[in-house]
Amino acid sequence: MMTDKDKTSAFNHALCEFLDASPTPFHAVMTMASKLESEGFTRLDERDSWRDLAPGRYFVTRNASSIIALTLPETDLAETGFKMMGAHTDSPCLKVKPNPEKVEQGLYQLAVEVYGGALLNPWFDRDLSMAGRVSYLDNNHTLQHTLVDFKKAIATIPSLAIHLDREANSNKTVNAQEQLPPILMHGVADDTTDFRTLLQQQLSIQSSDLEIHTVLDYEICFYDTQGAAVTGLHDDFISSARLDNLLSCFVGLEAIINSGLDQANILVCSDHEEVGSQSSSGAQGPFLESVLLRLCQDNEHYHRAIQRSLMISVDNAHAIHPNFAEKHDAEHGPKLNQGPVIKSNANQRYATNSETSAIFRRLCQQVAVPVQDFVVRSDMSCGSTIGPITAGSLGVRTLDVGLPSYAMHSIRELAGSRDAYQLCRVMTQFYNYSI
Repeated sequence: MMTDKDKTSAFNHALCEFLDASPTPFHAVMTMASKLESEGFTRLDERDSWRDLAPGRYFVTRNASSIIALTLPETDLAETGFKMMGAHTDSPCLKVKPNPEKVEQGLYQLAVEVYGGALLNPWFDRDLSMAGRVSYLDNNHTLQHTLVDFKKAIATIPSLAIHLDREANSNKTVNAQEQLPPILMHGVADDTTDFRTLLQQQLSIQSSDLEIHTVLDYEICFYDTQGAAVTGLHDDFISSARLDNLLSCFVGLEAIINSGLDQANILVCSDHEEVGSQSSSGAQGPFLESVLLRLCQDNEHYHRAIQRSLMISVDNAHAIHPNFAEKHDAEHGPKLNQGPVIKSNANQRYATNSETSAIFRRLCQQVAVPVQDFVVRSDMSCGSTIGPITAGSLGVRTLDVGLPSYAMHSIRELAGSRDAYQLCRVMTQFYNYSI
């Protein structure tokens, strides 16, 4: 029989594989969809009728970057409501601009735009690759879409030597327009190389079956090629890119796969949280509401179901940093490997209230998982999540929780190696038992 340590180790191994396979929201959703299909979930299409949907396990995607997985029971949804978990698939990164090609000092570079609130300094001196979605015309001039991933290190953003910037260690600022374009290679003689041609060449290498006549457009971002890893002298940590918030996506994926068909369970992983969530596939868009409405018989049943529902928004929390402890409220500074964190804010930057936090505390008690609290210092501003957005748009009871982490929005973040599996146990309990 596997011990808890063995189960945690196996969980973390699968988590690292998921993180490495998901350099973009498109790849994360593709990876999640493949896993759900292998576990017996049926893919739905929003363009089809769902009127006679039988009880079962389903999932649906939108924009190929957001996904909703669900279990549909035989019971009346108006009487039972939905148990929902929300997370997001996007992370801060550097996105390639539409006309990115530039040659400076004989070196070929690509112009980039900063996506989300990225910590920029850690992007320097890293081995970078590119991935994303490509839209193209095939040989029949039919519009097609596919994913691309260069995988190997193909670019870097070199730092300026300390000899040329004596203030670098005391006053380092980054000009996103001038100082972030990565270097890919020596420039060609005529100082032009079409980026779309490079994408077409990579797609041909990636899949010889693709017939690409013309690459029309793309959504491509750079990412760090260093893989996710369990680190620390005693394997206490997980170090990876995109822990915010693919860590939560994976926890939710494992939890809903391990849920039964007795209740209506929902996992929604939305794109564009890092830039405000206001998009057709973001949490401030209509994706989740549309799916819930279609699962209910009519508007009356939908509104009754919502009032019997609960949403747990899961997004990473700030662990108290040993070198910057003064940035935290000492009584509300969560620690790595001490369990999931309930996030509260009097000004509704988080959606937690006493009723919803009590439910989560009870869930943690039921599976013997410790729980922590995070409240930002009263003299500092507070970030937000999809929690208040979902609560405000659906009118559903909601709380915000997360796993403690360091270096949020850096190119490489750090979390506790025992926390993710513990949160998965809590969320599995949430999906499987009455609250």
